[in-house]
Amino acid sequence: MTCADSGDADGRLCVILRHLRHPVTHGWRDVQDDMERVSGITDPVDRAKAAIDLMARYQSHVNELSRVRREAIEEAQASGMTQAEIAKRLGVSRGRVGQLASAGPPPERAFFGTDLVTVSLGGKYEAGKGPDQNPSEVVTREDLNNFEHVRKLLSGMKLETQYEVIPPTGIVNLNRDNHVVICGPRLSPIVAQVLEGDDNLRFAKDHAWHLIDQVAGKEFRSPQDEEGSPGDVGYLGRLPRLDGKGTFLYIAGIHSIGANGVVHFLENNLAELYKEVRTRRFSTLISCRYDPKTLEVLESQRVTPLYRHEG
Repeated sequence: MTCADSGDADGRLCVILRHLRHPVTHGWRDVQDDMERVSGITDPVDRAKAAIDLMARYQSHVNELSRVRREAIEEAQASGMTQAEIAKRLGVSRGRVGQLASAGPPPERAFFGTDLVTVSLGGKYEAGKGPDQNPSEVVTREDLNNFEHVRKLLSGMKLETQYEVIPPTGIVNLNRDNHVVICGPRLSPIVAQVLEGDDNLRFAKDHAWHLIDQVAGKEFRSPQDEEGSPGDVGYLGRLPRLDGKGTFLYIAGIHSIGANGVVHFLENNLAELYKEVRTRRFSTLISCRYDPKTLEVLESQRVTPLYRHEG
């Protein structure tokens, strides 16, 4: 069978496999220009620093291409192609296909991004200090713990992370790639505005904050507020940037610990979730139980469907 004879799914695989075999060369001129620019730097230390920076930039591309290659081979196998068939198309041995299928970062790495990931944490003013006392901007223990869990998760997929504190004004730049926001809507009017665009799930408040599944007509309240038990509910979604040029990953709980439950869910279910939504827009709710002494999440589970925001 040739690519011309194949259907939509097989035709897409033909394209994937063809690019795996024949490297893209249209950008090689840019690579050569970069190398010549670095080589032409007179000061040796500046030249060494420029070479290090360029190597780091290209390494991030290599990592992402390794992920794309691995995902493409897995996709080809899932469609019914054997390793022998893939090997023939790629012009490599069957054993090499087996190596490539397990080499590089896992496909689900793309859920978070392709390069350095910035995690924005909601900030508050230091308790007990008035505006005239120059209070510091601080984040909760739960959010710092969350970042550490995210950092470890992404490090295992060859993604570096950094965090920033959203000022108490709630102003945060959402128009960035590789961006995760962990901040309740009460702390950021910009985030609250974006959340208004989700017709399926939303935060609401009466005597206490809670989450609503508008499709099912069901409320989700925190066990902390209703029973005083160590549990919470969080929101997980990929939401549109304000500039319309991409998305950002959003995590928030009714209480801070609810966001920890969402991260716990991602730690244990990321591969399956990525297969469902890839990098498309979606939202869902996650419930969790935690140890009240250590604040470590013990279990987490999805309690609503995965609502897709686009076709």
